[in-house]
Amino acid sequence: MAQPTITPVTTEKETPQSREAKEFLTSIVSSACQFKASDIHIRAGHQIMMRLDGRIRQVKGSPEMSDEMIERLIFPLMSKHHLHLFKEYQQVDLALSDNEGNRVRVNMFRQLGHLAVVMRVIESHIPQPSDLGLPPQVENIAKMRQGLVIFSGATGSGKSTSMASLLNEINAERYEHILTIEDPVEYVFTEQRCVISQRQIGIDVPDFAHAMRAALREDPDVILMGEMRDPESMEIALNAAETGHLVFTTLHAPTSSDAITRMVSSFKGEEQATIRAKLAHNLRAIVTQRLLPKLEGGGRTVACEVFTVTPLARELIVDPLRIKEVKDLIKGGDKVEGMLHFDEHLEEMVKAELISDQVALANATSATDLALKLKGF
Repeated sequence: MAQPTITPVTTEKETPQSREAKEFLTSIVSSACQFKASDIHIRAGHQIMMRLDGRIRQVKGSPEMSDEMIERLIFPLMSKHHLHLFKEYQQVDLALSDNEGNRVRVNMFRQLGHLAVVMRVIESHIPQPSDLGLPPQVENIAKMRQGLVIFSGATGSGKSTSMASLLNEINAERYEHILTIEDPVEYVFTEQRCVISQRQIGIDVPDFAHAMRAALREDPDVILMGEMRDPESMEIALNAAETGHLVFTTLHAPTSSDAITRMVSSFKGEEQATIRAKLAHNLRAIVTQRLLPKLEGGGRTVACEVFTVTPLARELIVDPLRIKEVKDLIKGGDKVEGMLHFDEHLEEMVKAELISDQVALANATSATDLALKLKGF
C-alpha cells in the first residue's frame, strides 16, 4: 500500500493579518483565563460565550461575531494543511497559541451555513496530580512500567489533563523516552529527565494507525495515544502494551465495564474472543472521570472510579457473560489492589468538604446507599 504524502510544516512569515488575528485571539483567551473558563464558543450572528463552572454564559460587551470576523480570527493562524482540511470537510481540529503563550484546542465547523468555533483552554502549566485532586489510586498509575491504561469519561471531563499530569510525574522521575501521538497536541511538555517526542496527526504523521505502527520502531518506554478511535488503533495500542510499553489513551465510556464492552464490540464477532484475551493480559487500569462543581470558591474538581486488573478481573474480562460483575468487583475492591468505587470517592470528597451532599447524591451510582453512608450508617 502506498504511503500517504505529508507536506512538511514550514514557518510562515508573520503578516499584518496574522498579527491582528493573534492579538484578537490573545484578548479572547486572556479573558477566558481571567474568568477561569474552560471553553470559548464563537458563532456568526452571536456574541462570544464561555463555559464557566460547567455553564455556558454570554460575555457581556463582546462584539456580535460575523463570518468575516471569524475568518479573520482563525484563518491567518491555520497551516495550509488545516485550511485544506476545512475546505474539504467543513470542519477541522487544531491547536493555536496566542501572544502570551496560552494554548487552545480549536474545533472550527459550520452550522446553519455559518462559521462556528469552539476553543478548549489548555493550561500552560501542567498541574501535579495532587493539584487536580486525583486520589492516590490514580497517582499510583504513574509507577506502572507496562500495559494499557485507559482514561474514560465524557468530553470535557479532564481526561487529557489527568494523563498529562501523570506523564509529567514520569518525566520528573525516570530516564525514559515518552512519545505522545495527539490530534491536536494539547500540553507541550518541558523535558526533565525524560526525552519527550510529541507528534501531531496531520502535521507530523497522517493518522493514529500510522503513528502507532511507527512508534514501535522509535524506542519509546511510554506512549500516549490521544484517543482510541477505531479497531485498528485499539489493536495497535494493545500490541504496544503487549510488547512491554506503558500506553496511555482515552475512550468515551461512562464506566469501566462499558469501556471494555465498547472496545470488544468494535471488532467483528470472530475477533472478539481474541481481543478479550489481549485485554485481560495487557490492560492494567481504567480511570473513569467526572468534573463536579466545588463546594466553595467556584471551579470544578474531579471525581474518579478506578478499576485495576487483578486475577479475578482478568476472568471477568475474558468471559462475556461475567463482564457485568466488574461493577461489583470495583465496589467491593480491596484498596491494596488499587480499586476505587465512584461512590466511595464521592463520599471522601463530601467529608473533605470539596463538594456538597447534593452534588454527590446527584452523581452517585446508588444515591440511596451513598445517602446512608453520609448519615453514618
